[in-house]
Amino acid sequence: MEKLLNYFPRYTLNVSGGIVNPTERLPVGATIMLSLQHALAMTGSTIIGPLLMGFNPNTALLFSGIGTLIFFICTGGRVPSYVGSSFAFIGVVNAATGFKYQAGGPGNEHIPIASGGILVCGFIYLAISFIVMLAGHRWLEILMPPVVTGAVVVAIGLNLAGAALDQASASGFDAWMSFTTVLAVSFVTMYAPGFLKRLPILIGCIFGYLVYFLLGLAGVGPGIDFTAVKNSSWIGIPPTAVPVFDGTAISLIAPVSIILAAENIGHIKAVSYMTNSNLDKYLGRAFLGDSLATIVAASCGSIGTTTYAENIGVMSITKIFSTQVFVFAAIVGIILGLCPGFGAIIQTIPSGVFGGLSIVLFGLIAVTGARIWVTSNVDFSRPRNLITAGVAVVLGCGMVDGLVVSFGVVKIDGIGCSTASAIILYQLLREDWGDIFRACLGRSRKNSEPASVMRVEDEKEGELPTSACPSPRPDDKHL
Repeated sequence: MEKLLNYFPRYTLNVSGGIVNPTERLPVGATIMLSLQHALAMTGSTIIGPLLMGFNPNTALLFSGIGTLIFFICTGGRVPSYVGSSFAFIGVVNAATGFKYQAGGPGNEHIPIASGGILVCGFIYLAISFIVMLAGHRWLEILMPPVVTGAVVVAIGLNLAGAALDQASASGFDAWMSFTTVLAVSFVTMYAPGFLKRLPILIGCIFGYLVYFLLGLAGVGPGIDFTAVKNSSWIGIPPTAVPVFDGTAISLIAPVSIILAAENIGHIKAVSYMTNSNLDKYLGRAFLGDSLATIVAASCGSIGTTTYAENIGVMSITKIFSTQVFVFAAIVGIILGLCPGFGAIIQTIPSGVFGGLSIVLFGLIAVTGARIWVTSNVDFSRPRNLITAGVAVVLGCGMVDGLVVSFGVVKIDGIGCSTASAIILYQLLREDWGDIFRACLGRSRKNSEPASVMRVEDEKEGELPTSACPSPRPDDKHL
């Protein structure tokens, strides 16, 4: 009973103005404002992603909120995260359904087929979560030490940079508005008084939106088109679909489960370093929450989910990691999903304003990866670290605009290739293979001795025997 009562945090009020940890909370008013900022940060991708695949954005908004609540429950409120539509599905879903996005054009006619593949992907992801929870996370730490996780986080930020610049450069006017929005976010972060300093994304967006609107009224810019808002109802249940299982679609979409797991690992590692705490013990439960959110979304004809990098950027700026904020943000997402009018308003945010916000957020994600290297004292004079990070970052940065690696029907995008290359290269380039082989050989010879058998049985469950592992170097803290 005590464990059940302590499953969720007993939040303590923090009014110090400093870092707010995951198990702390702010006053209700401040929490609501921060939740709006997180909802705003996720909204762009949660709307744009479904549109590019021909799905209804309101459906995606609804299930992003539901998925975030599922994630909160599965992690016991210990991991700050918002889950929303994953861009990892765009290429494979469009390949499986033959959909090509056209502005103002029809939606995807084969959503049930895509949903079937996403549902299978979710169940594979669920199986991975059970393995991690049963076998422990130590093997993941061996596979992904700081140099690897830092490279993956950097690659995620740079992989998204192209999308931010595309939004920012939609027109010359949008480029100037992106610059204005970046300045607004920066000035609020540095010079805003009191609590306003913690709302740079929200205030920067509102400022950019108002400037864009007023310049449009003055005839300087194109203005904002509110036609979609006028034609939208304010209350309505978004459309859903029943999954249909197609072999080709499943073979294309299901492997995305590996990318979702890699994205989640990167999120956990990034938040761990930002909060100066080890969240690795919650990795299996984080996988569980994300996979169940994907399964629920796909079962109703929506997009698979992932932990959102945009919200990592928000936390990096505000230094507020309270998981309570994400409960409120999830409720906002659900409300937006059930109110087509609100969704239409969000869609009126100009490309230039979204581009400016994205430049800030994605840039912070990339720098967070570099911070992992610095705080972990990763030694880049060692070729193993240098090659691992260099190759991973180049792949993540260069493989954009639909560029993928194909193995038959299996397609892997830039983030997936970056993650896989970092993990594989780091293990292949070990300097201590000889020590490992000698240690394993010596141990196999001693296995017949009774004392040796007892020594093996005394090792802690889930850990490698210390006699079989060479001493880690100073910068390999997770090895």
